[in-house]
Amino acid sequence: MFARPAQTIRTHCQLSSPRASCLRTVCTRTRVGRRRFSSEGDSAGRTPHPQSQPLPLPLAQSGGRIWAGLGVGLVLGVGGSVLGVVVLKPNSSITQEPTYGTPQDFNQAIAELRTLFAEEDVSTDVEELHSHGFSENDYHPGTPHTVIVYPHSTEDVVKIVNVARKYRMPVTPYSGATSLEGHYGGFAGGGICVDLNHMDQILEIHEADSDLVCQPAVGWMDVNETLKGMGIPLFFPIDPGPGATIGGMLSTGCSGTNAVRYGTAKGEWFLNATVVLPSGEVIKTRQRSRKSSAGFDMTKLFIGAEGTLGIVTEVTIRLAPVLPTTVAVVQFPNVKKATEAVIEVMNQGVGIQCVELVDSTFIAATNQYGQSKRKYPVSDHLIFKFQGPSAASIKETAEVVKAVVERHGGTEFTLAKDETEADDMWADRKNALYSGLALVEGSRGWSTDVCVPVSRLPDLVYATKKDLSEIGLTSTIVGHVGDGNFHALLLFKTDEELERAREAVHRMVQRAIALDGTCTGEHGVGIGKKEYLVEELGEGTVELMKTIKRAIDPLGLFNPGKVRFTLTSGQGGKEWQGKNES
Repeated sequence: MFARPAQTIRTHCQLSSPRASCLRTVCTRTRVGRRRFSSEGDSAGRTPHPQSQPLPLPLAQSGGRIWAGLGVGLVLGVGGSVLGVVVLKPNSSITQEPTYGTPQDFNQAIAELRTLFAEEDVSTDVEELHSHGFSENDYHPGTPHTVIVYPHSTEDVVKIVNVARKYRMPVTPYSGATSLEGHYGGFAGGGICVDLNHMDQILEIHEADSDLVCQPAVGWMDVNETLKGMGIPLFFPIDPGPGATIGGMLSTGCSGTNAVRYGTAKGEWFLNATVVLPSGEVIKTRQRSRKSSAGFDMTKLFIGAEGTLGIVTEVTIRLAPVLPTTVAVVQFPNVKKATEAVIEVMNQGVGIQCVELVDSTFIAATNQYGQSKRKYPVSDHLIFKFQGPSAASIKETAEVVKAVVERHGGTEFTLAKDETEADDMWADRKNALYSGLALVEGSRGWSTDVCVPVSRLPDLVYATKKDLSEIGLTSTIVGHVGDGNFHALLLFKTDEELERAREAVHRMVQRAIALDGTCTGEHGVGIGKKEYLVEELGEGTVELMKTIKRAIDPLGLFNPGKVRFTLTSGQGGKEWQGKNES
């Protein structure tokens, strides 16, 4: 039997170099990627090195700004273009706060966008603006955008950014719309929503290298289904909620149920990214090699930046080999016993791909609204996904885990009898948010995301469960307990219930931070968690983040008001605020 040769499915992909003056753009098609712009070599046959493109406008026109004063000066630049000189001085203040355009400026921007794009790619439809500025998946107040533009390429994104800069119009990227912290809500003064959903193609698959190049609106589930359909035994292991896209996953620094085995987006799963900066410049953060120690890790600069530093238009992701798995469930008398069992299980060194805590309220919701037809006893459970190279290794893992959980009060340990049952059991867990929201008709959900060192998890979960039982609101708890992360979903319908939920969430976050944990393990900051950043990270760390933001986006155009880059009202529009707020 012949081994199937390793495949490389690719398009010609080169970014232009400032030194390569004779370039022409071509459009190619592949079996996977629909369209891809690329650059060919010059007349002498030389192929340009994939570097950043030159600034389309001089620095002075693009809003570049220099800070001066006492302290250590740092020149920040990308692709040979200086973005600014930043003085690293403790408690330094910001001068010359930039302002945004007027409504008249924004109308001119929309008119110019209509000359650059097809009619169907620029929308001011009221319902469309609303759906892009509000989310039914979170509690956060939304704001409609002024206009939505649908780019088809990196070049289109550059056009949008140049118009935004010209008219001082905020820019917010949008793709999967699955975020839970208000990441894609509009800016109160108006702005452009860049809907990247037309950029949804897989461009290259390098099976021998275990990586893949794609556009930002490709879903992680689509990646894995495509690989499976092509018979390629690889997959992308970062698995947030259904519908999440690669660009959004990178931008929020997400993770999911597989993090206990494969880590998070802040590991090495995103090898590089093509990014459009606020200046309109296009950069590629690094080459495609599996590792590199060449300079700063610029890819990670954009992981978790939530669209505040640049718009991601292409990503290279690392893939992992597909291994056999199965699923098991086990009941516990309470969540504390369950989390204590997890700590011992994780120290056994057996093949655990995922281990999830679900409480009794979640189980009740799943019995009513889950994706499978399976019915579970209404009690606290752990759901395990076992992984191994063979059926024998998985069986051994199951036996070890069964013995451990029984020592901690676990009962009714059930191993899926076949792949279909395993898939059904796991689908119920992945549908947690939507099953939970269905418990109270007409409700909205506040989904929390605290994470602590694993050894501190039992007390935190138990205290949280007790607290939530006393506030009179329906709530569920699910969690990636193998890495210390869990989510509580608090359901509310009225303003008074919202305030009770807000106070409970605040107490939960305070407990987590006090235990050397974080306010967000994987959902990101957005507008929902920015009030906790100084307490968790320290004022100096947050100020350093702002310093980077000011250097790359001195006009404050990219996703303003998110993470910790707070804006405040001022005459002439919304102005940058350089001071921290508690």
